[in-house]
Amino acid sequence: MRTIRSLLIYGKKITGLPENRIYKIATDDNFWSMGDLGPCGPCSEIFYDHGEHLKGGPPGSKDQDGDRFIEIWNLVFMQFEQLSKDKRINLPKPSVDTGMGLERISALLQGTHDNYETDHFKTLIKISSNLTKTKVTKENIASHRVIADHLRASAFLIAEGVLPSNEGRGYVLRRIMRRGMRHSHTLGSKEPIFYNIVPTLIQEMSDSYPELKRAEALITEILKTEEEKFSTLLSRGMEILNDNLSKVKNNSLPGEVAFKLYDTYGFPLDLTQDILKNKKINVDVAGFNKAMNERKEKTKLAWKGSGDQTVDKIWFNLKDKIGSTEFLGYEKKKSEGIVLSLIKKGKEVSEINQGDEGELITNQTPFYGESGGQIGDIGFIFNSNSNFQVVDTQKKLGDIFVHQGKLVKGKIKIKDSVNLVIDNERRANIRAYHSATHLLHEALRRILGQHVIQKGSFVGPDKLRFDFSHTKPIDENEIKKIEKYVNDMVKSNSEVRTRLMTPKEAVDNGALALFGEKYGDEVRVLSMGKEKNKYFSTELCGGTHVKNTSEIGEFKIVNQSAIASGVRRVEALRAEQLANYLKKKKQELDSLNKITSNKITSLEKEIKNLGEKPAVVNDLPNNEKIKKLNKQLELINIKLILKDKNRNEIKDESIKGLKVRYQLVKDFPSKELRSLIDQGKKDLKEGIVIVYTVVDGKVGMAVGVTNKLVKKYNAVELVKLGSKVIGGTGGGGRNDFAQAGGNLPEKIEKSFQNIIDSI
Repeated sequence: MRTIRSLLIYGKKITGLPENRIYKIATDDNFWSMGDLGPCGPCSEIFYDHGEHLKGGPPGSKDQDGDRFIEIWNLVFMQFEQLSKDKRINLPKPSVDTGMGLERISALLQGTHDNYETDHFKTLIKISSNLTKTKVTKENIASHRVIADHLRASAFLIAEGVLPSNEGRGYVLRRIMRRGMRHSHTLGSKEPIFYNIVPTLIQEMSDSYPELKRAEALITEILKTEEEKFSTLLSRGMEILNDNLSKVKNNSLPGEVAFKLYDTYGFPLDLTQDILKNKKINVDVAGFNKAMNERKEKTKLAWKGSGDQTVDKIWFNLKDKIGSTEFLGYEKKKSEGIVLSLIKKGKEVSEINQGDEGELITNQTPFYGESGGQIGDIGFIFNSNSNFQVVDTQKKLGDIFVHQGKLVKGKIKIKDSVNLVIDNERRANIRAYHSATHLLHEALRRILGQHVIQKGSFVGPDKLRFDFSHTKPIDENEIKKIEKYVNDMVKSNSEVRTRLMTPKEAVDNGALALFGEKYGDEVRVLSMGKEKNKYFSTELCGGTHVKNTSEIGEFKIVNQSAIASGVRRVEALRAEQLANYLKKKKQELDSLNKITSNKITSLEKEIKNLGEKPAVVNDLPNNEKIKKLNKQLELINIKLILKDKNRNEIKDESIKGLKVRYQLVKDFPSKELRSLIDQGKKDLKEGIVIVYTVVDGKVGMAVGVTNKLVKKYNAVELVKLGSKVIGGTGGGGRNDFAQAGGNLPEKIEKSFQNIIDSI
């Protein structure tokens, strides 16, 4: 590698720059490293002089931190590896790492030395100013810049498939988002604004970064949900923080208090520091870290791991030696092959014997290796002398198919010729579930919104599990619509089309690419479902699929749940597995109905017998006994009503950032509506619950408002708005719970909408 001095001379020759514009700076000040350890080396940096009207001197001078000379390019001569603080060695293959400051160049071309004064940032800052209703000043410009910068970073991360969480890169995203959101609150904004800036960001950048446009719905939904959660978190945390300010000593908040805020209430340390900075109060970070380490130690003691900390390098060696496996399973269920490698107890061996467990690799295979959510195939690998039972197939390093199992007969050696046969019935079920997953994905997007993107899946022979981005439960009506979409596509009896093309061609042809997934030079594009002149679903996928949608059979979602912030899971069954499931459910329901029916009959008989007895028995009036029995009977009927989805409709939605539950229950006693309101509040945690019941043509309604919202919304006022539409004359109660009635059940939906319009 050339020395810095020779490079400077070479640079002078190439550029023609005079000596007075080339500066040699001491290596300790002009040296790049990625951290305390790792590759490093001296730099050759290019600066731009923005002119004498700005303060600052050339690099290496005492005034170098001014704005006049701005670095726009950096060449790092990677020639060392830092092994420790005091030890550095030469790299075996030195190189040049070069990088240009794209935004600094943009600023230069637009005649400014400040990245935030470029047209791109000025547009974002302007919309931030409009939404927060604050004029940009010297005092608040930093907050507007943080909002613009952090929104942009958040949008790109989400487009790449990162979702906010409490660990890993998801935690980094959440911290970026919350710091920007914190600044919007600092500017006085009480409503979410991040998601409202997204259209402007996409308009500014989607020509160069089309992934932003494709992920627009997901970005918008995630930002909106996170800011609503952050607003609640901030409000709660501020209350707790203010309550603990009395514990501040020597202008410092104790570390254990900061840790309690973090551990119990989810209030990050940096947010606590950010808030207290305005009050000129520090946080005892050492005390916080001590409490954090104590918690980690307790967690470690509670964890029982496998103890295996080895990193298996065998696959890299095999990749170099035998290359990739040719997969034949798209068309074939059996094939011949040559044994290329045998692994036993983590080490490559020349042969395995009867009773040995191990792993077997052939030059080609019909066995699908687990990937893309689809589990690996099972079956047998055999010849005239041996039989290897495959219990799983895994993919290593992308294209080595590893058959895992046990040799149940004979002996197998490297270079043996073998026959490979998969469990075809099992594969057929897996294929059908995988194709159903594609139809489900598109149906979810059509019913719930384009923000829905797959976040994980499991495709097995007896069920499918699908994880996707969505922030609230799917109501019963939505589930029915989703199932109808899938079943209509199954009944369309249409052929499944497979094409090979580049990722760009696939996306241009309408294929849905999963954000964050990395694709090779060529991809398989699966299209299925006949819908006028186009396909219902088109996705990039390397899995195995049915030839015709009719092979999927009847489809039904049997369960849904939340598995992470902004991520929900549905489980579904099809064909024979669904028939068995429904049969079992019917048997359980019939058994429950029989027990309930017997109990009702017994209570009715007891009530009738009491009615025929004298007025007083054992000093207790019969009518009191009858009242108690009737109450038991009523409670049983209430439970039956609430379990009957045809008589109990529940729909949760977010309206203007507020959680609202709509519930309509038929034949439910109005006097019991309070219990439904209480349950609704418990489910929503924070929001408004609106419940209606219809009994003999009469309407009962109730409205509940959770505690933190009663200052903004009054249940009595809301119930009056709904009551007048259903023919009522008003209503009464408290600001957190109110009831009313009416006689126009056909106006219930309009009554609900009247309340919503007032929110």
